[in-house]
Amino acid sequence: MSIPQLFKQGRVLSLEVFPPKPDSPIEVIDKTLDRLAPLKPDYISVTYGAGGSGRSRSVEIAKKILPICKCLSHLTCVGADAAEIDSVLDSLKEAGISDIMALRGDIPKDMDAESAFVHYQHASDLITHIKNRGDFDMGAACYPEGHPQSDSLMEDIDNLKRKVDAGAQFLVTQLFFDNVLFYRFMEQLRRRGVHVPVTAGIMPVLNAAQIVRMTLLSGTSVPPELAKIIARYGDNPADFRKAGLEFAMDQVSGLMANGVQGIHLYTMNKADAITEIIKETGLR
Repeated sequence: MSIPQLFKQGRVLSLEVFPPKPDSPIEVIDKTLDRLAPLKPDYISVTYGAGGSGRSRSVEIAKKILPICKCLSHLTCVGADAAEIDSVLDSLKEAGISDIMALRGDIPKDMDAESAFVHYQHASDLITHIKNRGDFDMGAACYPEGHPQSDSLMEDIDNLKRKVDAGAQFLVTQLFFDNVLFYRFMEQLRRRGVHVPVTAGIMPVLNAAQIVRMTLLSGTSVPPELAKIIARYGDNPADFRKAGLEFAMDQVSGLMANGVQGIHLYTMNKADAITEIIKETGLR
């Protein structure tokens, strides 16, 4: 069963892992996957670094995921040409991967923008390329507060519609911390004629440094409730972790109560926190 078909059966639970650092053995991911498997996710996505770094490791991890559940393999096109993309697609197909998260990707530090976008300028270009092959189902990213490089949320939604029109069959949001912004985003999407399933991406905040780093990278806003957690527990790691988990649980519970089509948990390869969230919220 493909990932788009899973949404027809009810709310979809998905998790995301990333490959170990290049100087670490790939087997270190096994422990994380062993801990996540009993949670029975509908699929697990696997990412890789900027410019495709770690791409071969991602394929190896995708193979490890398949005995557990469906695997959604990230594929970025920044700095790549058609031959490189086809090579990766061939590797994924050979590994039995049929679902792809099609992304433009971030520009690597050692590459300029002109070189990065010679062959593909947007994720919609990559989606069109993959669709023409006909071998894969595709998801794409969306941004409840707009992509940082877009001039406005509506401009970003127009770009998102291009991705869906090109062949994206479901969407996964960037992390966000304010459910109200997600609900407004969904209303705007539907008014714009985007009707594919949308999964809400939730990142549990386990330490103060993490939230600062993530909000700076993604342009995500911090609601007052989360700001209070940072101010109150920022210097107390244990209490911050507890409060951060409770905040994530409240987010997930609120989304479930409002009929969200999917929950995607960014695990940061930390199975303990994800297990707590899933069990306490009744996701499984």
